Amino acid sequence: MELSQEITSILLDAEAKALASVYKNDVNVVPVSSVKVVENEIWLINYFFDKTLYNIQQNPNVALTFWKGLKGYQIKAETKYITEGNKFKKATDWISEIHPNRIVKGLLVLDTVDVFDISIDNKRI
Repeated sequence: MELSQEITSILLDAEAKALASVYKNDVNVVPVSSVKVVENEIWLINYFFDKTLYNIQQNPNVALTFWKGLKGYQIKAETKYITEGNKFKKATDWISEIHPNRIVKGLLVLDTVDVFDISIDNKRI
């Protein structure tokens, strides 16, 4: 599913972003910081994932929620977790420029399945 320019813009400039994962009855929600959109994929950098990584290895379905002011979206996505290869190299190069002291443990790539508007009228896109 292709993301609109508005959704991408709010995602990249969001005041807050939270990633939800679930496995069995264990729901986990964490804040995320380093986010990039590359060829309609959403890239999230793993610096600290623990329960999140375990959950996505068991169940690749996640929800990413983000907002700026009263405008926001929830993206439901399927994930791939990458620790080597071209995408991982691009991700580590990007992070070394903006956060040179951080260690990239992995790259979480989100492929959008559905988008929901969580603004005041809360309609499905």
